[in-house]
Amino acid sequence: MEKTLDPADLFQLSAPLDGKRIVVAMSGGVDSSVVAALAARSGAETIGITLQLYDSGPASGRKGACCAGDDIRDARAVADRLGIAHYIVDHENQFREEVVERFADDYLAGRTPIPCIRCNMGPKFTDLLAMARDLGADCLATGHYVRRVIGPAGPELHRALDPARDQSYFLYGTTEAQLDFLRFPLGGLPKPMVRAIAEAEGLRVAAKPDSQDICFVPDGDYARIVRSVRPEGGEPGEIVQAETGDVLGHHRGIIHYTVGQRRGLEIGGQAEPLYVVALDAPARRVLVGPKRLLAVGAARIVETNRIGPLPDQPLTAKVRSLAKPVPVTLDGPFGDGAACTIRFASPEYGVAPGQAAVLYAGERVVGGGWIESTEAGAASTG
Repeated sequence: MEKTLDPADLFQLSAPLDGKRIVVAMSGGVDSSVVAALAARSGAETIGITLQLYDSGPASGRKGACCAGDDIRDARAVADRLGIAHYIVDHENQFREEVVERFADDYLAGRTPIPCIRCNMGPKFTDLLAMARDLGADCLATGHYVRRVIGPAGPELHRALDPARDQSYFLYGTTEAQLDFLRFPLGGLPKPMVRAIAEAEGLRVAAKPDSQDICFVPDGDYARIVRSVRPEGGEPGEIVQAETGDVLGHHRGIIHYTVGQRRGLEIGGQAEPLYVVALDAPARRVLVGPKRLLAVGAARIVETNRIGPLPDQPLTAKVRSLAKPVPVTLDGPFGDGAACTIRFASPEYGVAPGQAAVLYAGERVVGGGWIESTEAGAASTG
């Protein structure tokens, strides 16, 4: 199966690849391991780098994470199997400050954090890319499922060919300068082919489960992680009906709630289902109401990043990684950190401060920004 793949095309480097140097970001999972295998078999000198990002103790027995414990050992074993150089770089302190503590602070502020984007914008791309350049590499390759397409104005970031695997939502913060140097060899491949390549190469990770949830939350208990970093996050407060102001109950910390949540409220005797519609962090109040209060007509986004020129064609946006892109219009400057407003053609639900809004022109990622606030929209009657 490997013979059907053209390495020069996959890595978008001029052939022959002899004499070229490819640095691969190796997390210990099957995807980045296959990228390393493809690079090693291309004829290019291949170097693997793994960032140790958090304490390996809690994660050492967890399969399907990344950047700690068994995952680092898996990355090293793959590098040994392929006969390539492999370096492990301790980035734990920086990761804690830039990603874990920011994650906790966002939760305490009543926001919905997305640490994977912060990680890509910081340790994974900025720092790894600098290391790759210092090593004299021709490119930095990762196992992300996105495509780098050469357009009229230069490299563009596109969604993966397989929509079910697409990770473009998490990479909207990629800068044009980074995209010049980055490569994503798996963006046009189906996952079964990737696993088949791993098996054919005899890689120990061929059947390893995909990463699930947030890497530094091994058991999915976000609240426990937040309390360990910011103990004040567990302070109790009131659950309040957003429209009437009535106190309907009490909670054990706003860190247990996100906008759009329905389960876990433990409020009975209501005429209609109630959802978390807002979080009043300073007052430690969880505001609840009927689903219609979740309808959002517009969102203000900040720290925007634009990849390439704004297109003439209509834009769509995703406010969650698994959401379907929906039509939007753009008000105000976009890119270079500017703040602007996106307006949804129809009310969108589950939009919350702290999330990312990622803009698309067809398959191309135009860029995105962090949602700072939302404007109510008329609830759909359909």
